[in-house]
Amino acid sequence: MKIGRVVLGGTLAAVVGLALLVTAQRGQTSRTSLDIYVVDTDGGKATLFVTPAGETVLIDTGNPGTRDADRIVAAAKAAGVTRIDTVVLSHYHADHVGGLAALAERMPIGRFVDHGATVEATEQVPGFMAAYERIRGRAPHTVVAPGDTLPLTDVEWRIVSSAGRTITAPLTGGGAANAACADFKRGAENADDENNQSVASVITYGRFRTVDLADLIPNREGDLMCPRNLIGPIDLYLVSHHGTEWSGTPALVHGLNARVAVMQNGATKGGVPSVQRILRTTPAIEDVWQLHWSFASGMEFNSPGLFIANMNDPAALARVVTSGPAAGRDAPDHQPAYWIKISAEATGDFTVTNSRNGFRRTYRK
Repeated sequence: MKIGRVVLGGTLAAVVGLALLVTAQRGQTSRTSLDIYVVDTDGGKATLFVTPAGETVLIDTGNPGTRDADRIVAAAKAAGVTRIDTVVLSHYHADHVGGLAALAERMPIGRFVDHGATVEATEQVPGFMAAYERIRGRAPHTVVAPGDTLPLTDVEWRIVSSAGRTITAPLTGGGAANAACADFKRGAENADDENNQSVASVITYGRFRTVDLADLIPNREGDLMCPRNLIGPIDLYLVSHHGTEWSGTPALVHGLNARVAVMQNGATKGGVPSVQRILRTTPAIEDVWQLHWSFASGMEFNSPGLFIANMNDPAALARVVTSGPAAGRDAPDHQPAYWIKISAEATGDFTVTNSRNGFRRTYRK
């Protein structure tokens, strides 16, 4: 499989040793499902994938500090894994890369994947690029381009956008005209925006398909979806950009036509009514799961509590109900933090579980 341009850090012996360690772990964690842990980083992003062979891919590391790194480690422990084989940094905003340094101290990381150097003049995490260069010097580093794949067993991981560029030929199952493009309008380009650089992925396991587009902007969504849907239909939509209005156009969401959406929002970030409307008018949609009850969406647009991993205390919710969304903006950090888990089978069936209440629902192909 193609994996892009690779820069090796360390000796051949170290690489061989790494391969042996990975092989040993895979033998210990054999499973039949592709497991996805959508970790609560309070409006940031960290999503852990564990393949049937026990390989691990983590997209992003949440916010600066130790809190989100600890939450990732807890999810990994629940998954029965002790290392991260590949960390994909979608782009260099603080809520996506801030936890890397703390995570690297807690778990071994086998490979780093990103879109290349930052395009923004000011770092959201001061000194991050220098620190990242030191951290990734311990392991192979891959700069990916559209069309590249990650080398995984039984799972196809295809990069569909990176560094402001997208695939131009349809994936298997893609290429049909997208009726949802009728009202799509391109906006102004901003080449200096890290969101535009997001590493975006389509992940396929047997008949199951999901996408993780990070914070990809609408113009790149248009490149992927209009006038033809280059990706094709999917089963699970990992909602872009935390469920904010900055991404997730109808052309994308309705074109992908997922049956289930999982939104990586915070209580006071994302989950906004405009995004909820787009999700809930998707033709095939059955359920929308949320990491948090969204103060912005209030009683009108949030999913039922069974589908929400993290709920604020009753007093905070009461303030929102009686005074409006602004009353919840001072919501404090919370413990414990609950994740949403997806377990997908090669048949295309998948089960979504809320770790807060144990509620789960299985979706049959």
